[in-house]
Amino acid sequence: MSSAPRLGIRENLGQFSLLILVNAFVGAMVGLERSVLPVLAEDEFGVAARSAVLSFIAVFGLTKAVANYLAGRLGDRFGRKPVLIVGWLLALPVPVALVWAPSWGWVVAANALLGVHQGLAWSTTVIMKIDLAGPKQRGLAMGLNEFAGYLAVAAAALGTGYLAAAGSGSPFVVGLAIAAAGLVLSVVAVAETVGHVAVESADADDGGALSAGEVFRRTSWSDRNLSSVSQAGLVNNLNDGVAWGLFPLVFAAAGLDLRQIGLLAGLYPAVWGLGQLVTGPASDAVGRKWLIVAGMVVQAFGVARVAASDGFAGFAAAAVLLGAGTAMVYPTLLAAIGDTAHPSWRAGAVGTYRLWRDSGYVVGALGAGMIADLVSVDAALWAVAALTGLSGLLVAVRMKERS
Repeated sequence: MSSAPRLGIRENLGQFSLLILVNAFVGAMVGLERSVLPVLAEDEFGVAARSAVLSFIAVFGLTKAVANYLAGRLGDRFGRKPVLIVGWLLALPVPVALVWAPSWGWVVAANALLGVHQGLAWSTTVIMKIDLAGPKQRGLAMGLNEFAGYLAVAAAALGTGYLAAAGSGSPFVVGLAIAAAGLVLSVVAVAETVGHVAVESADADDGGALSAGEVFRRTSWSDRNLSSVSQAGLVNNLNDGVAWGLFPLVFAAAGLDLRQIGLLAGLYPAVWGLGQLVTGPASDAVGRKWLIVAGMVVQAFGVARVAASDGFAGFAAAAVLLGAGTAMVYPTLLAAIGDTAHPSWRAGAVGTYRLWRDSGYVVGALGAGMIADLVSVDAALWAVAALTGLSGLLVAVRMKERS
């Protein structure tokens, strides 16, 4: 007779490490686009309007947001592993479509599929690590998860920038190997974690199962902590969408070449990824609220620094600031969801939070794109910086620190 699952990172080190590797592959899939696609939109597809260039990010964010929500609900109903496998199956056609895209419409369609893959696969690895870690190590678990994912984003962004500059064929071909590896590992080696949820639920205070509607309501607006986290997540990914879509255009307009743009596109998520090794466990020790507030303020300064700079050194300093602020916020927000949500409806709360968080891509792409077209790119960046500061202020006023 097998023993009951045990909670904790050390107790589940093999599976936990495997899920970190799987999430690195998930991050690499989206990192393939970050340095070159906005520039290719102008140079190869003739897309001139900033709002049109950012359309691929808006579509990506919309489909990822919906898939995040579905990942939580489906994970509660059918288990985590099947959702992860479906996510990887949907990743396989994406690099093929990007390599052979005859028009910008194909790129946008491929990003819709990429968004569904990211929502299902990344959300599920987050949920599974929270399941394994238990209540005492959520910050560390999320720091390790997001470290792996965003360090892979950085490596892929840097690599595709250099491949594109060298003219060594399409940088998206490697995406097919990444997707295949992620799928094989998920099918063959990843184990289901719903048994760990049952163990934690038995030890937790009675929270009762909630309907999907009630989980959505609490996470979106009625619970002070969950809703504060959701709005901060939305603004955080609004910044990431702007960094993904507008920053390469700003860098190119300043005279930087594709290698330099790739380096800057990789620097921001590299600082973000590495920083989470510190900020994730720090949030377990010092609390969630003020780390989130400080992170939003630092992000605001990072976006403002891009608008105020016109050379590589200034842009690099801005990338470091934005990466550091995001590292303070990202794992802490996810850990705060785990603090508040009962294990019986935690996956649904994570899915709802990630729905709102990745809606930030849509808001950022559409809003910043419109301001850039109607006024200027710099005006869009200053508006985003101000909104980010206000988001941090809202967390300071409304969120309560965990007990």
